[in-house]
Amino acid sequence: MLLKAFLDYLLLEKKYSELTVNAYNKDIQSFLDFLNEESSDNTIKEVNYSQIRTWIVRLVEKKISNRSINRKISALNSFFKFLLKIEEIKINPLAKHKALKTRKKVQIPFSEQEVADVLDQINHNQSFEGIRNKLIIELFYSTGIRRIELINIKLKDVDLENKTIKILGKRNKERVIPLLKLVTESISKYLIQRNQLENISNNEYLFLTKKGVKIYETLVYRIINDYFSLASSKVKKSPHILRHSFATHLLNQGAELNAVKELLGHSSLAATQVYTHNSIAELKKVYAKAHPRSKK
Repeated sequence: MLLKAFLDYLLLEKKYSELTVNAYNKDIQSFLDFLNEESSDNTIKEVNYSQIRTWIVRLVEKKISNRSINRKISALNSFFKFLLKIEEIKINPLAKHKALKTRKKVQIPFSEQEVADVLDQINHNQSFEGIRNKLIIELFYSTGIRRIELINIKLKDVDLENKTIKILGKRNKERVIPLLKLVTESISKYLIQRNQLENISNNEYLFLTKKGVKIYETLVYRIINDYFSLASSKVKKSPHILRHSFATHLLNQGAELNAVKELLGHSSLAATQVYTHNSIAELKKVYAKAHPRSKK
């Protein structure tokens, strides 16, 4: 009952997406399962740090990465904070816990040439799926939206006349993003094909499968991975890397950090600053090439 109350709190009050709430549920449930295995007499309200420590050791023994363990602990910590808030517990057993050390992940963006190569290649496919997939790639690269945001775009969110698109981001925060002329042209072309689909069951959504249903996360990931596997040798090829490429390429061309922050839908500037290391690398190249002392 307490877990359900917490999940309802995340969904209804904190406005977290269903996907995020499900992730919280899965991570917390894994601890509750461990607790039940240890002793059926244990309840979440009586948990101490020693028990949590044993759980962490078990996770390490199962070869689960420190990053994944930290995510599980973070979810559990949020649960305890909620229990503290509603006065079900008096002390958060994770209050003094320190996260496990993790290697800093370096996200390598696609190059401008790699994106151009993929779009040139997909131009030759004029089927419904080819036109849709090209639009998906163009939208990711020209707006920097998240995968779940793209999936949830509705027809009414697209304003072709004013060349804008309304995006519903994290915690139901809306933002309006300008569209490039070539993207609006691709949308118009896609809509002609979309209108010819039979048995459309999710008509309010922009992106559909050829069977007329709303596209889903694994399909979007597969589209990006498949196309970029042909043009890029980078290890990770995902919608997030396209979002990363969008931000990096804008910063490389001199865009202001605050403007990129607004486009990405970040709540803080710190979240956007992770993209600056690539633009700094670009600046170093320009600096080394242009400075009169660099050749001496």
